Amino acid sequence: MKAIGIDLGGTNMKIALVDREEGIVERSSVPTEADLGRDHVVARMSDIVQDLAAKSPGPVLGVGLGLPGMVDLEGRIVRHPPNFPGWGEEPIASLMEERCGMPCILGNDANMAAFGSSRFGAGRDYDHFIMVTLGTGVGGGIIHDRQLFLGATGSAAELGHVIINYHGPLSNSNTRGGIEAYLGQRFLSRFAADMIRQHPGNPLSRFAKDEYESLEPIDLYNEAKNGNTLAVDILRQTGEKLGYAIVNYVHILDIRTVIMSGGVANAGEFLLRPARETALKFLMPPFRNGFGIIIETMGNDAAILGSASLAMERFAKD
Repeated sequence: MKAIGIDLGGTNMKIALVDREEGIVERSSVPTEADLGRDHVVARMSDIVQDLAAKSPGPVLGVGLGLPGMVDLEGRIVRHPPNFPGWGEEPIASLMEERCGMPCILGNDANMAAFGSSRFGAGRDYDHFIMVTLGTGVGGGIIHDRQLFLGATGSAAELGHVIINYHGPLSNSNTRGGIEAYLGQRFLSRFAADMIRQHPGNPLSRFAKDEYESLEPIDLYNEAKNGNTLAVDILRQTGEKLGYAIVNYVHILDIRTVIMSGGVANAGEFLLRPARETALKFLMPPFRNGFGIIIETMGNDAAILGSASLAMERFAKD
């Protein structure tokens, strides 16, 4: 059983032919060129999809497409995806079907990462888990009974917008203090730069002279591993805030396994240990039983595999 999975970002589109047993068989990655408009992006995707389908040794059931933004419950329409200028409520599934001649289904990119983890990655052994994606922003996906929980309209699991301090910093949320304001990569870098500037002699100061965006979580991890106490403290404070958010997720959903994915997760145990300790401290006692945080190691492949898996499971029924 085969399908094509797409991870569509504002900068690059990653597309792969996926086999249910083998995983990714063949892949392609090209710039999205989102500034050239919706129809250009759809045409660009469709051309690659058709090329991969032509190379497939067997029939391709359809196309699964993960992208940022909220997707309707039927997986047909995406609403105002960030980093796609001029996009509103767009019928991308129908547009792809018209060009590709095969069925297409959409999903939010973080949801697709969760679904990919449940089929191919760290989530395979769990019937229920919460995935938190820590990248440029903070996203998430909820797996319940090995299926995606999408809510009433398809927009569930906007985990980055859970508020932990309404007097806190701004991010892409409509109010202050959403967890994305602490864990999204550019917001974490901004917080780290503010602390680094108070310690000009610290080796981390080379990242914070002009543009804090040049500081990445892996830089903090490497410095922490080398014994830099400031890097350790930055990641500790950030991890504690993640722990508070996880308390909210677990109390609401009664799901005890949390899987972390994305670039910020590269900070490893320097981030996750304080998150775990904070969560265990503040979870109500019944929720501590079976609680755990683990890391998904598939990277961007999780969203591609999840998108293809969604297509396989949806269109195999048709």
